[in-house]
This record gives sequence, C-alpha cells and structure tokens, in this order.
Amino acid sequence: MKSAPNVVMIGPMGAGKSCIGRRLAERFGLSFVDVDHAIVAHAGASIPTIFEHSGEAAFRAHEREVLTQLLAGENQLISTGGGAVLDAGNREGLRARGFVIHLHVSVASQLERLHRDRTRPLLQRPDREDVLHALAVARDPLYRELADLSLDTDHLSPAEATAHLVTRLAAAWQPRTITHA
Repeated sequence: MKSAPNVVMIGPMGAGKSCIGRRLAERFGLSFVDVDHAIVAHAGASIPTIFEHSGEAAFRAHEREVLTQLLAGENQLISTGGGAVLDAGNREGLRARGFVIHLHVSVASQLERLHRDRTRPLLQRPDREDVLHALAVARDPLYRELADLSLDTDHLSPAEATAHLVTRLAAAWQPRTITHA
C-alpha cells in the first residue's frame, strides 16, 4: 500500500482521465482538479491560444508551474494532460506527491472518442492517427514507469472504469495528510 497526499490520473488524451477522475474523486471525498482547466485560469488564455501565440514550450512551462502548485496540496484527485509526464520535474513530483493511476487507451479508441474534438492543438492536423501513434511511442513508457495502478479503458464505460478503480484504489492507496509544525 502506498501512502500519498493526492491521487493523480495520467494517460493519453481520450483515456477518460477527467470523466473517470471526477467520479473517482466523488467516491473518495477528494477535490477534483483538471490541470488543463487550472492552466487556462493561470494563463488567462485557452490552451489552443497558448499554443498558437506562445508555442508548446510556453504551454509546458505553465503546465509545470500549475502541476507543482497542485501537488503541494492534499486530498485532491488531479487529472493531468497527456504530456505532463514528458517533464522530468513533473515525473519527480508525481512520484513524490501522488498515487499515480495510469489510464490506458488504444489509438483506435482515441480516434473514435476524439473524432469530433477540435480543441486539442496536437490533433489539429490531417494525420491524427499518425500523431496519436507517435505520442503513444514517446509517452507510454513514461506512463507505465510512473503508474502505481493501471487500467485499460478501451472497452469500459466511465461507470465501469470507476467501479474497477474504486476497489483497486481502496486496496492500494493510503491517504497521507501533511502535518505542519
């Protein structure tokens, strides 16, 4: 059993981190925080706007700052963006301050789930499938390395995925609160 002040969801876009995360947070009495929403509030601009005007590096800097602030808290379920694991500092923070749940999804399921989505900057290209395969090759090893618990969401509804995770999380995670002297 791992003790950690927060639960963190990682995985590729379309895996269900936000939807399942909200449900799981409710079941465990945790505050739900979506890192992408926190970045928008922090930057005062949408993610597509940040990418368009400042580039991916600026977005990743916002992501690193916001994630560091969130991980300093406790009793939260934090849903990260798919690329948060690319930064070594983020990975260190996730290991130190989170019980990490990796939601896996196949590229085929991602294409199906995201086919109408026009808000994700990395998918605003005609070769979406190639992009998703390239992202999977780069990121999957990092997700697997960080995971305290993993679940394949390909053939699960959000309710089914949540039910699987409730039992497994209860058996594997011990909430840890920070005591201030």
